[in-house]
Amino acid sequence: MENITTASIFSKMLRLQLIATAIVAIASLVISGLHAAISALIGGSVVIIGAFIASKIAQRNKKEATAVLINLLKAEAVKVLVIFVLLLITFKVYKQLVPFALIAGLAAATLVSGAAMSKLDKTDIEI
Repeated sequence: MENITTASIFSKMLRLQLIATAIVAIASLVISGLHAAISALIGGSVVIIGAFIASKIAQRNKKEATAVLINLLKAEAVKVLVIFVLLLITFKVYKQLVPFALIAGLAAATLVSGAAMSKLDKTDIEI
């Protein structure tokens, strides 16, 4: 079985999230215009930023199972908080927001994140 590090999984996850967000943004641009594309980019970006910060917390080097679990829980809580705050700022600041495109970008980045994390169950990971 392939032996990879958690850092490489998080790196691949972030790269795939960027690609998914770009695809949704391009589709939004073609279908609904510039503000939809920007909204999709914002939606995907808030998830990517949250996931990046969470990955740094989750990668903290701990050897005990309890410490690893606590880091994962902290990482998830921080990710949700970051996404919430960034979306709140977006709604307050960006007046031409296209909600459907924002949700599409957010969903694409989130789905890719979930798919990448499911890979954790299928690989040997060096901790």
